[in-house]
Amino acid sequence: MKDFWLLPQLVRSWVWKPEINSLNYWPNVGLHSARTCWVVISDISRGDLNLRAMSLVYTTILSIVPLLAVSFSVLKGFGVHEQLETAMMRSLLNFGAEGMAVGEKIIEIVGNVKAGVLGSLGLALLLYTVISLMQKIEDAFNYIWHVPQIRPLAQRFSGYLTVIIIGPVLVFTSLGISASLMNHRIVTSLSSVEPIGAVINIAGSLVPVLLVIAAFTFIYVFMPNTRVRVLSAVTGAAIASVLWHVAGWAFTAFVVSSAQYTAIYSAFAALIFFMLWLYIAWLVLLVGASVAFYHQNPDRVTLERSNLILSPRMRERSGLIIMTEIAADYFTERDRPTTTQLAQRIGLRNETVSDLIQLLTEENFIVATGDNPPQWLPTRAPASIKISDVLNILRAEGEAGTLSPDSVKTPPSLEAILTSLDSTQQNTLDGKTIADLVGQKNQTETALAAE
Repeated sequence: MKDFWLLPQLVRSWVWKPEINSLNYWPNVGLHSARTCWVVISDISRGDLNLRAMSLVYTTILSIVPLLAVSFSVLKGFGVHEQLETAMMRSLLNFGAEGMAVGEKIIEIVGNVKAGVLGSLGLALLLYTVISLMQKIEDAFNYIWHVPQIRPLAQRFSGYLTVIIIGPVLVFTSLGISASLMNHRIVTSLSSVEPIGAVINIAGSLVPVLLVIAAFTFIYVFMPNTRVRVLSAVTGAAIASVLWHVAGWAFTAFVVSSAQYTAIYSAFAALIFFMLWLYIAWLVLLVGASVAFYHQNPDRVTLERSNLILSPRMRERSGLIIMTEIAADYFTERDRPTTTQLAQRIGLRNETVSDLIQLLTEENFIVATGDNPPQWLPTRAPASIKISDVLNILRAEGEAGTLSPDSVKTPPSLEAILTSLDSTQQNTLDGKTIADLVGQKNQTETALAAE
């Protein structure tokens, strides 16, 4: 029994004690994968992903009819809306007769949603409900990727409608093509020839998995308001696809073996199972996004999970570095830096840099471009931005109108010392601007390159 309680400590030591950079390639990959699993499970155990998944379940239930109505309307134009109905009914087979009844009722309600009956206001509310669901999904992915800013309104509207309109067309067109190919006369005749038949059967089994990976990859690349590498998105999508099919198999087995719940809850059983399946589906999707995040940011795979809080000295130093980097790119031909690029240059986390950028933006030192993700520019010439002004803003962060140095009763002797320190700093920085820091930075880089 004592050995059993020692097992978690042994596993923890085995996963986190070795120096990963000293290992060969495959042991390095295996240990990094184990650590990634550790931090993802840690995120789930803290409850943040669970709460996001439950929130999305609630929003999905409210938005499912408008979402399907919009998708049906688009697919009708392509003549493939029946494939959406078939796919939805097939997904509800796990819930038994009650699930099929729910699916038929949803299709009936969606069929009654007509633009002419709704009117302009009703159609606007329908689109607003769908876009709200997409925004909720983006918020969840931004949380995982530690991105505080959501897309601008215009980009949200155009981007979400792109997913809603083009997404179903691509997915169900792919399903239709794969189904047509598998039922084609040539493919059917080749299926009877071995070993070609076995290869075709394996390929037919892999098609649904590959389609799920492709769909998840698209979501992971598009939904977060940051740049996601395709390889990281594919990695997260592959893990999520495996979890998706395992969860589907396990959930089907659970529903089949839970006849007592149907007897207890009667007509509500299908709704309860449907909500439970939505929760599992969203949790799987968010877990895959978390895997993609840690794959792209291996430095975040650490045992310590607490958020970093900058000291006043680090806040001043980091804020000035951010201003220097943004001004340096402003003077050169390089692309304007994004929040992620600034975080990588400085060696801080995205959310920490985002907080400093938000402060500098509010004080009108920098401004975002219209790109996605946003890039950063100084609001005026760096030669007109005084270092002392930036430092004063960084030092005064968090001071409210009722809580400032003037509101604290300071002894005269201490007040004299603090005033002297402020005067010394002011004299040291007198006349110096961000442009001077950029010049010093460029001189240092030139000297290092010469060496």
